[in-house]
Amino acid sequence: MRRTAVATLTGMPAAQLAARRPEIEADELITTLVPPPRFDAVRFSTYVPNPEEPSQAEAVAACSAFAERVREGRKPRSGWRALFGRGEAGEPESPGLYLDGGFGVGKTHLLASIWHEVPEPKAYGTFVELTHVVGVLGFAEAVRRLSGHRLLAIDEFELDDPGDTMLVTRLLRELTSAGVFVAATSNTLPGRLGEGRFAAEDFLREIQSLSARFAVVRVDGPDYRHRGLPEAPEPVSDEQVTASAQARPGATLDDFDALCEHLAQLHPSRYGRLVDGVSVVHLRGVRPAPDQTVALRLVALADRLYDRAVPVVASGRSLGELFTEEMLAGGYRKKYLRAVSRLTALARDAAALPAATG
Repeated sequence: MRRTAVATLTGMPAAQLAARRPEIEADELITTLVPPPRFDAVRFSTYVPNPEEPSQAEAVAACSAFAERVREGRKPRSGWRALFGRGEAGEPESPGLYLDGGFGVGKTHLLASIWHEVPEPKAYGTFVELTHVVGVLGFAEAVRRLSGHRLLAIDEFELDDPGDTMLVTRLLRELTSAGVFVAATSNTLPGRLGEGRFAAEDFLREIQSLSARFAVVRVDGPDYRHRGLPEAPEPVSDEQVTASAQARPGATLDDFDALCEHLAQLHPSRYGRLVDGVSVVHLRGVRPAPDQTVALRLVALADRLYDRAVPVVASGRSLGELFTEEMLAGGYRKKYLRAVSRLTALARDAAALPAATG
């Protein structure tokens, strides 16, 4: 009853994410591997290191040097054992650079900056997108299409699924042997590896100790999205959410539970296409995720919303309460905290929008 009454307040209903079924054609899979809109304009020069965190300035220098190596085509030793290895002088000789650190320290900014510095052909995608490429094209075809690239940049490299990890490990072995450079950001399981830390030894066990050791670049520091800023805005009423959605061109309006059900029907690699072109996402009846499967889908959606700088307006529970204390104490803690950080920033963006007029 309340939903019907709300819908009549401002006239025509807004569009729904749950009504969208985005498709990505096989031929698009490689050509769409580029940084998301939020990172279109980022460069090393636009990264502002925290003066209290020396590792950030050091990371800019290391990433810039790596980009220069890729740009000049200075080929490293070939083969997987060289991946992430170091020379005797301590200088990275491998075709790989791994950015490690907590959330909100600018690792994706640096990864995208590397990509922007390198000439074509090059590819940039999340770990999930990369596994989807291999799944759709097949392993041999994915290798064929990517092996001529100068650079493959992988954001959110995950250790969650041993099968996917092994698949990408095998892919990287083939690509680095073909002379492709690899840059990546890490996404570890802090409950096992330590909060915000990348334990190279444990990760090497995940990929069956195929690599000697990683050339890891640490990026330390607090979450830049919330330094000196107020807490996330409080949820608004259902009526306010609906009125805002119906007054803003390009906005969407979904009931939280219905959207969660819809996400279950889409591969996470499609979530970016799902929110492409949306001006503001509106959610009614937000509540804590009922289980970890739903929670991880919400993490993937939050990442894609943040990539595209799509503000979020919500009613119900606070976006900071999406994940239960039990979830935050588990192995995916880092993912959940990153999602909360990003959603909080997007809620703050929404609160700063000009008042909607219907």
